[in-house]
Amino acid sequence: MSEYMRGKHTEIQERVFDYFNSRPDLQTPLEISKDEHRELCMRQLLGLVREAGIRPFRYVFEDPAKYFAVAEAVGSIDMSLGIKMGVQYSLWGGSVINLGTKKHKDKYFDKIDNLEYPGCFAMTELHHGSNVQGLQTTATFDLMRDEFIINTPNEGAIKWWIGNAAVHGKFATVFAKLLLPTHDEKGFADMGVHAFIVPIRDMKTHQTLPGIEIRDCGYKVGLNGVDNGALKFSSVRVPRENLLNRFGDVSRDGKYTSSLPTIGKRFAATLGELVGGRVGLAYSSVGVLKISVTIAVRYSLLRQQFGPPKQPEISILDYQSQQHKLMPMLASTYAFHFATSYLVEKYSEMKKSHDEEVVGDVHSLSAGLKAYITSYTAKSLSVCREACGGHGYAAVNRFGSLRNDHDIFQTFEGDNTVLLQQVVGDLLKQYKKKFEGGTLSVTWNYLRESMSTYLSQPNPVTTRWEGEDHLRDPSFQLDAFRYRTSRLLHSAVLRLRKHSKNLGAFGAWNRCLNHLLTLAESHIESVILAKFIEAVQSCPDKNTRDALKLVCDLYALDRIWNDIGTYRNVDYVAPNKAKAIHKLTEYLCYQVRSVARELVDAFELPDHVTRAPIGLQSEPYTQYTQYIGF
Repeated sequence: MSEYMRGKHTEIQERVFDYFNSRPDLQTPLEISKDEHRELCMRQLLGLVREAGIRPFRYVFEDPAKYFAVAEAVGSIDMSLGIKMGVQYSLWGGSVINLGTKKHKDKYFDKIDNLEYPGCFAMTELHHGSNVQGLQTTATFDLMRDEFIINTPNEGAIKWWIGNAAVHGKFATVFAKLLLPTHDEKGFADMGVHAFIVPIRDMKTHQTLPGIEIRDCGYKVGLNGVDNGALKFSSVRVPRENLLNRFGDVSRDGKYTSSLPTIGKRFAATLGELVGGRVGLAYSSVGVLKISVTIAVRYSLLRQQFGPPKQPEISILDYQSQQHKLMPMLASTYAFHFATSYLVEKYSEMKKSHDEEVVGDVHSLSAGLKAYITSYTAKSLSVCREACGGHGYAAVNRFGSLRNDHDIFQTFEGDNTVLLQQVVGDLLKQYKKKFEGGTLSVTWNYLRESMSTYLSQPNPVTTRWEGEDHLRDPSFQLDAFRYRTSRLLHSAVLRLRKHSKNLGAFGAWNRCLNHLLTLAESHIESVILAKFIEAVQSCPDKNTRDALKLVCDLYALDRIWNDIGTYRNVDYVAPNKAKAIHKLTEYLCYQVRSVARELVDAFELPDHVTRAPIGLQSEPYTQYTQYIGF
């Protein structure tokens, strides 16, 4: 199971784990101040790159799957370190290489790679985060001096929450409206948002450069090892070559050229190159879920409480209520693992082929998986804490720090509610293509193949089938998920058309927003299940395949039962079948409990990585009592 799960990048993750295990001085203590944590985080990153010889920046371009494996492992050591690494290599470094051209790669790649050029990704502003097209920072071209002048025109345009800015960054990729001088009454032409390399500190003295103000964003709910800062620019000049000019360039005489005809297309191309951040967050969020589920399951197997009269106490995982909390979560962790592994494969394919269809597929899929998985993980961390009772509340057992550090995953790289709307936008485009005879991209094939079937009335015979073989048939499970999505999509289209007549497009969208978010989540659940079923069927070892099938069935039927009202309302499931689904879901929880230890062991997280005394593989109580001094 472990070999099948972790695949070819097991070795690089073990190198990360072994390095930090060999360096106790680089392990994050339980109690540490903000300033100490930031300095430790920088030392950890320097050690990883310069001593352990792990070069994440090279993996970003040569083997993205390897980079994401490193990111998951590093985040398991300290989530602040994982985010700081992502800022340096995926955001700052990735923006320079993906949005720049050969001259930028030649000048910056090696020094970003070896951390000689620590940098920031300055996109978010005080008044604008998700609405990147609304950014107000300006970059005005000065024809006489062949320079861009970077300005913060008002307080709302201050760059905010910029990782690496408060302490360590020497450069920033600054996103700003490109303004070119004209000879009409306006005086300038707005060419849309572009990215610029802006030095922010002196390379030798580390002093803040003239025209730049840097402030510390201070303590956060979590991730205090990351030095988030705010940046304000006052007539900061950078040479013309500092424009990252892959999608738009300015000549010496002030002429603008681009291979893309409109501001909208240039903006979409720019953001499309930055989608790796979302891929990484989805993938890393599964890593956080693996740790928390591992701790909760191991403790639930260990802890005994109550039992029959005059009988030994029983494990709390033998209680149906505890199984109901943790076993569907364990199944979801496996489901998310395979879904994000597929996402990484598609992302790697996109970076090699630059195929437009794959680009669109990855953009929508990364948005949906990032939103769905990070929201699920955030809720699950609280469930795991509660499932471990009072000992789950002890800081040493990590649920508090995991919960606090992970919480922001729901917001950065795109707020989850906004990202789900992007998924819906793509679904509506695909719906239109379906009924105008166009082709559909790979992720949406089921719409082409069976939309008409799903929108017809359910077969009155199959609505009553309640046998275990039928309910555990992957065809039934996938059909149920897709039927729900197709119904939601069709009804969303009808509602939007109806309300747009009186409210306009924006008003209609807002009126239907909750419906649209449910549609996006339903579609993403369908994709996750499809990838889980594929992983089960592709597994070469029978025993492993049988275990995965069991877990996959639990994932599918638990999701169906959680939304059983929808299926009942449209008569997709008769009352007797609904009861059978509920009964089988509880039985599958019981069956998964019998192999729960092996399932979490297959994640292959060493004790020095999980670190929680109650979640260790052996003698956890000994470790726990020693921690407090017995």
